[in-house]
Amino acid sequence: METKELLKKVRKIEIKTRRLSNHIFSGEYHSHFKGRGMTFSEVRKYQYGDDIRDIDWNVTAKLNEAHIKIFEEERELTMVLLVDVSKSESFGTRVQQKRDLITELCAVLAFAAIQNNDKVGVVFFTDQIELFIPPKKGKSHILRIIRELIEFKPKGTGTNIAEALKFLSSVVKKRSIVFTLSDFQDSDYDKNMKIASNKHDLTAIRIFDPAEENLPNIGLVQMIEPETGEIRWVDTSSKKLRNEYGTAYQNLVSRFKISCNNSGTDYLDLRVDRPYTKQLLEFFKRR
Repeated sequence: METKELLKKVRKIEIKTRRLSNHIFSGEYHSHFKGRGMTFSEVRKYQYGDDIRDIDWNVTAKLNEAHIKIFEEERELTMVLLVDVSKSESFGTRVQQKRDLITELCAVLAFAAIQNNDKVGVVFFTDQIELFIPPKKGKSHILRIIRELIEFKPKGTGTNIAEALKFLSSVVKKRSIVFTLSDFQDSDYDKNMKIASNKHDLTAIRIFDPAEENLPNIGLVQMIEPETGEIRWVDTSSKKLRNEYGTAYQNLVSRFKISCNNSGTDYLDLRVDRPYTKQLLEFFKRR
């Protein structure tokens, strides 16, 4: 992509998502992920010049000597975006591809975070770790993340959510707000999801296209498996085949929700062809 075209796309996403973050999501993010201000740290003996309004009268009465409360500014939190950039995210039959929606969601969440002076980091993954951008503050940092989301070319093609969660646990030591954005077309990530959820405030956002739910009856068609590159002819007029496909997909979704529930991970399903604003806002309010 040419630099001029890239900057134009970045600017377009910035304008839309900053507006959403500033007027809709930042307040909900602020309320449900952190309590800003001063937090109690300890007590110490009263010294000349201390503000008498800070005296801890309970401790003073107990020890028969004046003590005051010491407060410190609450530390900013860190948000980490765990982003699936595998080939299956390039699928889309209505309005946009899954990757387009993931890019927009990441921008909304990131701008909401920096509104509260929090750090934002990102991990791009496929069947391997593709890129890690350490958490930092500031608009320029967020714009870099958006640029990477738009033009990044992954080396891998498959999806390994377990590896991504394992990497997260190894590089992000401090408890953080973590959003995993993927279609979750994977398995065997239960153990790593539970470990990550115990350490971080973890939310899984499953992005899907409604065309993935059922195989349409359109006769004999040539299909490509995006994550393996395998090409084969499929007879979609077979009712048995369509039923097997539908069952397999529902099992995939069921395993995702069971994994989230068992690990204490919040989750949200978002369709590429529907506005996400109301759903995301309601999700924040439910927390």
